[in-house]
Amino acid sequence: MSCTTRYEKDKADKQQNLASKRLKVIPPEVLSNVEIEFLNLDRNKLKNVIGISELKKLKELALSKNELAEFPVEIKNLRSLEKLEINQNKMQNIPEGIFCSLHRLKHLKLNNNRISKLPDDLSNCGGLEYFNISSNWIRVIPPCILTLKKLVELYVGNNKLRKLPAELFENKVLKKFNARSNPLREPPDEVCSGGLKQIRNYFSQLQKSDAEEVKKIKTIFLGESMAGKSTICKSLCMEPEVVPTEERTVGIEINEFPIEDFTFYFWDFAGQHEYYLTHHVFITPQAFVILVINLQSYSSNDENFKSHVQFWISNVLMRVPDSVVLPVGTHIDCCDKEAVEVKKKDIVTRIREILEERKKKLDQKIKFMEENNDPEMFLEQVDNLKQLANCRAKVLDLVAINCKNHDDIKQLRATILECVREEEDFPNAVKILPLSYRAVEKAILEMSHAEDFPAHGMMSLDELFSSLGKKEKLGKVEKEVLKDILRYLHRTGLIVWYEEIDMLANKVFVKPGFLIELFKTIIRHDIEKQLKNIPVAILTEEKAFSRDVKSWIAKFKCKAMLDLKAMRAMVKHLLQPMKSDERTDVIDEMLGGTNEEGKLFNLFVYFQICLPVRNANGLNVKAPEFIPGKKWEPTADSKVNSYLFPIYLLTNTEVTEQWKHDHEQDLCFRFCFLPEIPEGFFQRLIVEVCSLYSSHWVGRTMCLVVYIKRQVLLKEIIENNDYYIEMTSRKPGNENDFRNTWKVILAIYAKIRELLEQWPGLYLCVRTPCRNKNCLRELEWPDIDENTRDSAMTQEETITCDICGSHFASAFLFPYVPFPKEVPQINTTINVTTYGGAVVGSGNVLSVGTQNFEG
Repeated sequence: MSCTTRYEKDKADKQQNLASKRLKVIPPEVLSNVEIEFLNLDRNKLKNVIGISELKKLKELALSKNELAEFPVEIKNLRSLEKLEINQNKMQNIPEGIFCSLHRLKHLKLNNNRISKLPDDLSNCGGLEYFNISSNWIRVIPPCILTLKKLVELYVGNNKLRKLPAELFENKVLKKFNARSNPLREPPDEVCSGGLKQIRNYFSQLQKSDAEEVKKIKTIFLGESMAGKSTICKSLCMEPEVVPTEERTVGIEINEFPIEDFTFYFWDFAGQHEYYLTHHVFITPQAFVILVINLQSYSSNDENFKSHVQFWISNVLMRVPDSVVLPVGTHIDCCDKEAVEVKKKDIVTRIREILEERKKKLDQKIKFMEENNDPEMFLEQVDNLKQLANCRAKVLDLVAINCKNHDDIKQLRATILECVREEEDFPNAVKILPLSYRAVEKAILEMSHAEDFPAHGMMSLDELFSSLGKKEKLGKVEKEVLKDILRYLHRTGLIVWYEEIDMLANKVFVKPGFLIELFKTIIRHDIEKQLKNIPVAILTEEKAFSRDVKSWIAKFKCKAMLDLKAMRAMVKHLLQPMKSDERTDVIDEMLGGTNEEGKLFNLFVYFQICLPVRNANGLNVKAPEFIPGKKWEPTADSKVNSYLFPIYLLTNTEVTEQWKHDHEQDLCFRFCFLPEIPEGFFQRLIVEVCSLYSSHWVGRTMCLVVYIKRQVLLKEIIENNDYYIEMTSRKPGNENDFRNTWKVILAIYAKIRELLEQWPGLYLCVRTPCRNKNCLRELEWPDIDENTRDSAMTQEETITCDICGSHFASAFLFPYVPFPKEVPQINTTINVTTYGGAVVGSGNVLSVGTQNFEG
């Protein structure tokens, strides 16, 4: 036997990978191999690990995603163990006496179990460097964790923690920490979101001064246009009044108001659906949602309920799945009492039905996944479904009021206060803050309310630091501490500071309402009207004429594109009520110069609201000869001269003209959403995907991208209460095409997953339709994790449909499967576009003629 062969045999003896083998017991031949050092038993059906104590040399043991209800006591005899992963089982308790002999343990994963208490003898694992106890039932960080002085990574998210001990962060070795999705008061979640450095600064500030208990609630008013949101909001803050139609909210408005010992920040959101695209920027967890319903215009039918109520509740629950929503019926003075009661009962009944239906769908999906032939392959998805099913979403009984009646408004205030005092519903309402946090907050509020403070509320960091330094009551606060406090205030919504955006890193919006004003100058329901109303004087400033306005309107109506000049002119016009010098500051800061990108447009792109369109000024005469298959770079002086807003697109004509039609051999994948696709999600995905691939065409519910000759079509489909995004690609004819096709598919899938993080109340699964077009069977993708990427998603080279009996290569159904040995070659013809910016329809295809690739 050669040295190489002997080495391979020794390695095989020491490493055993038995993941996803449907094992109910550990095979005897494994237990008899005392030389094993690495044993992977992930994704099996193990209920115990009897006999494992014989593997004395075991260093790494993976028991994740099995059916362990009890922590295996035999593990205490594995004294050489360095890495133990036993996450995603069903364990509730860990007995004492297990960890006292595991002195070499460095890595421990216990997440996604049902553990409520950790054993004291965990302190014996003094060498532990990585510990994950997230998604359990832990209420208090136990003392044993504080003794782990070599801990580098600690994950305690999604438990029931109210407080984190300051001693935990005295460990300077600790580099990574996550505690999100806990009802934390000390430190508040907004502090923990800033990472270890901010948490340590928080406790440092607590040591220097007393703590203060703060009770603040962000209250969001949602509902259809003209429902009475602004009237209620203003009436709660002062005497009851009616807001005239011409003063209705366009975008979002913010008001601050105290009710007894609570401070409420009222966010009044516009009701037109065009504005909903910007709502995700400002709707945050831990907010109290007041859904305003116009009872005068409401009628008891499905369509009316959907627009007045269901649309808003569904989208809020997808964004914040544990929301508390208070429906408030208005305009009761315009209805008789009997009609009010009938409508009220209808709304309450229908709300209860949609919540029950939502829960039913989740439970059915969980049952289906658990009864699958390979349930261990879907454990991640089942865990996500169960978390959604267990969310504390609550829709309260409807309160009907007359906004002009003082007693009704007084009663509404009392109802709101009673709601937020419910600790179970609002566990984060009370926060413990250092006095320095509150002092800076008060100083900024005083500053913003001063008569001589600019209406736009924009300040550079240095200006803000300088102004705060002059506040005697504030005392001396270090600049780094001030930055942490600003980050906290940004997360609460009191200020806006996008330090992650390079162009805005040095700019603080002390009045968030003004930033929202800027948003609503462009994101609005009456773009065409606003373009027509631009005064001649402003057009002249922009070196534009009346005929340009006609061109802008035509371009907007046809392709949902707005020229840079058009947007600058429109914003200038809508900001005319501002003081001249302040208006100039805003224009210079946020709009940029002529043909120059401004900060406002960077924000639009950052929030996936629009897509910059770059047009080359001509062919690059210095470029070498054109070579098919290689990227043709745009000319160096190509600039952004317009922006595409997918939300305003009306048709898919440009896309269908390029795609032509589906082919029988196309690859097809469906990204299915439960309960539905959120409003504006697909349009935001378009912006993200088109930022990856410079060659693309965009429509209302379609998007076509091209990557190295590979066309991929995205379609938003809603049919029979099924909501999914379908991705279609031409079948690859060789291994290189195969790799490129999957590269695009997985890149887009990653973007979908990334966007989904902003909608925690959504569930996503991926299905591949049977390649026999006459068959309705869909194959569900198993979980995708690091193990999936290292090994194939399925071991089978071919898959047989259990309905139609057809056979297909697995590589065309699932990712991470090797290319099949025999694939018929096919020819594909596609168009090459002209530049590395947005390509919207045939108008941007090379003017010198269409280049065709064959391959």
